[in-house]
Amino acid sequence: MALSDRSRESLLPSFLYTSSAARSFATGASRFPSPVSPASPAPGAVGGGAPISIQAPREKIEMYSPAFYAACTAGGIASCGLTHMAVTPLDLVKCNMQIDPAKYKSITSGFGVLLKEQGPRGFFRGWVPTLLGYSAQGACKFGFYEFFKKYYSDIAGPEYAQKYKTLIYLAGSASAEVIADVALCPFEAVKVRVQTQPGFARGLSDGLPKFVRSEGALGLYKGIVPLWGRQIPYTMMKFASFETIVEMIYKHAVPVPKSECSKSFQLGISFAGGYIAGVFCAIVSHPADNLVSFLNNAKGATVGDAVKKLGLWGLFTRGLPLRIVMIGTLTGAQWGIYDAFKVMVGLPTTGGVTPAPGAAEKALQASA
Repeated sequence: MALSDRSRESLLPSFLYTSSAARSFATGASRFPSPVSPASPAPGAVGGGAPISIQAPREKIEMYSPAFYAACTAGGIASCGLTHMAVTPLDLVKCNMQIDPAKYKSITSGFGVLLKEQGPRGFFRGWVPTLLGYSAQGACKFGFYEFFKKYYSDIAGPEYAQKYKTLIYLAGSASAEVIADVALCPFEAVKVRVQTQPGFARGLSDGLPKFVRSEGALGLYKGIVPLWGRQIPYTMMKFASFETIVEMIYKHAVPVPKSECSKSFQLGISFAGGYIAGVFCAIVSHPADNLVSFLNNAKGATVGDAVKKLGLWGLFTRGLPLRIVMIGTLTGAQWGIYDAFKVMVGLPTTGGVTPAPGAAEKALQASA
């Protein structure tokens, strides 16, 4: 059954636009050509025609306007909250391997122990604080990254912003993550306790008040410093390496300019660049990840206790292979979802060959 115009319009979030004019949706082949050949109608389409494609909204979202930052914030919520929730089973095994390596000796045995003791439902223990916590973190991470990247670029000026763009990526992402972790920390504390202490609580609704009664409200932020130690290097690597990798792909591996590539091709580049960046992220942030898990699991534990029990080698390597797989997939999916959301609301994908100073508006028009 064909969708009504009103139903089609509801597919795009109208709160992102400064005008309430009607959105237009049309049928037909994609208006963006593939990177090597013109697009052709898909065979076997329903009714003998081309499939329905969602067109960009008529109203342009002005770059760096409040609507732009709202779109980036909403994209961050979707990308981080959903992806972290999806890998809850991997995160659950990883946390238990870090806390009790004698019992959870490997990835496969860890899954076996959880299945035997808690059943299939146990694999998603702690999914609610994971979803809410990382949604809040994603909103701040991506929204403030775009804000600080523009802010620091304006301070540097066009010439130095181009010359020192990697430093701007690093500074912008670090600044954003400081704020994002303040939003994440209480949820992370409850999540780790629920996942590593069976019987502590069923989830966030009973776990949060129990945690506060046990350690006080400030106890929710006991792990904020190691969380910063884990997340700030992770996020700096995530954004700076992604921007650099995507730029190198378009510059050296793609035979045509980014503006001539199809949106699906650009989103594929976003996922590939995100996955590669995620591997680097996992390595640089893993020692602090072990500390966060240890401190949030043991009441009154200190960083010194963690180093003494885990050892320096264990601090850097315990649970690392699983975390590389998890974070690589997670980061690739996050960039894919984030850029897909941006495309849906009429914005260009992230990264690519940096345009000349003052050419941002032209890039936006070319992508529309």
